[in-house]
Amino acid sequence: MLAIDANIVVRYLTGDHPEQAARARALIDGGPVFVATTVLLEAEWVLRSARGYRARRLAAALEAFAGLPTVTLENPARIRAALDDLAEGLDFADALHRAAAAGCEAFVTFDKAFAAGVGRTPGVEVKLV
Repeated sequence: MLAIDANIVVRYLTGDHPEQAARARALIDGGPVFVATTVLLEAEWVLRSARGYRARRLAAALEAFAGLPTVTLENPARIRAALDDLAEGLDFADALHRAAAAGCEAFVTFDKAFAAGVGRTPGVEVKLV
């Protein structure tokens, strides 16, 4: 199994560089690949900041990618929870932080927007300190 970088994921999803996109598709469709959580975080950032993807489109694209039969995620349950929160408009990094805190009493932060944003989905409580 090969581990892939965020640029491979982005090329696979966007096809914005024809030669690299073709190589990304051949690589991912051709055999098992491992995707670290940090790779998905970087891919989300690129798709959002450089390609203009919005929350629901981001979540749908990453969910479809994560569901490919050749893709193995570092932590599928954590990614699934974070993608659900992303679809609801929560920042993906914050969603990953929250998902990683499963089993903890709470996740504490100074970030008021983060604390307000997670109230609409079940899971780890986020508290302001």
